[in-house]
Amino acid sequence: MLQLEDVRQAEGMQVTDTSGQKIGKVETIYLDNETDLPEFALVNTGLFGTKSSFVPLADAEVREDTIRVPHSKDEVKDAPQIEADEEISEAEESEIYRHYGMSHGQTATGTGEEGTVGHDTSGPETDDAMTRSEEELRVGKTQREAGRARLRKFIETEPVTERVQTRHEEAHVEREPVTEANLDDATSGPELSEEEHEVTLHSEEPVVEKRTVPKERVRMEKDVETEEQEVSDEVAKERIEAEEDPPRQ
Repeated sequence: MLQLEDVRQAEGMQVTDTSGQKIGKVETIYLDNETDLPEFALVNTGLFGTKSSFVPLADAEVREDTIRVPHSKDEVKDAPQIEADEEISEAEESEIYRHYGMSHGQTATGTGEEGTVGHDTSGPETDDAMTRSEEELRVGKTQREAGRARLRKFIETEPVTERVQTRHEEAHVEREPVTEANLDDATSGPELSEEEHEVTLHSEEPVVEKRTVPKERVRMEKDVETEEQEVSDEVAKERIEAEEDPPRQ
């Protein structure tokens, strides 16, 4: 557990997990009401410090300007979201300890009453076992703008040909003999004379006119297509190997 003199410099320090990964920065240190020793740290874990998580300081170590806690980065980020008040209630403390698999007064590697078993040459005293951890790849999805589609209306011309029937009048000479039926009409004028007779001829011509007629309604819809993409990254994992010292001569 951190000593009291560390509290003054702890706020703003970087917090790392068991493998040395950066978790976030200390926002506030919470002291135990009975011992006045540091019990919890409120750590900013979200992007741009938008999320804060509580982490127990049991077995935490100060290394230069970094506090190293015996918990994984994901474990701290997934801690219960408890409102950061001036004091943490007993129920909230229990919820935090349960998340980290601990109980009140228990360190991260054993209980404070039983003592330690074995000697850890690389750090503090622990029990008789090592914990091997490894990173797991968690793939999420984010939405971004991939492009834009639009409808554009413009005017173009094209030739159109249609066939139409037209009529016209033509003149022709029709002759009929003089009979008793038309004798009066035939002899109503002078016996000999010069004369002209005229008729008007008509013909049809095509007349073109244009009008605008609505043909269809056009709109743009979006379809969602699903595809499978492969995501690759490197994950770190701890390995534990056994070795023995050679026998002494």
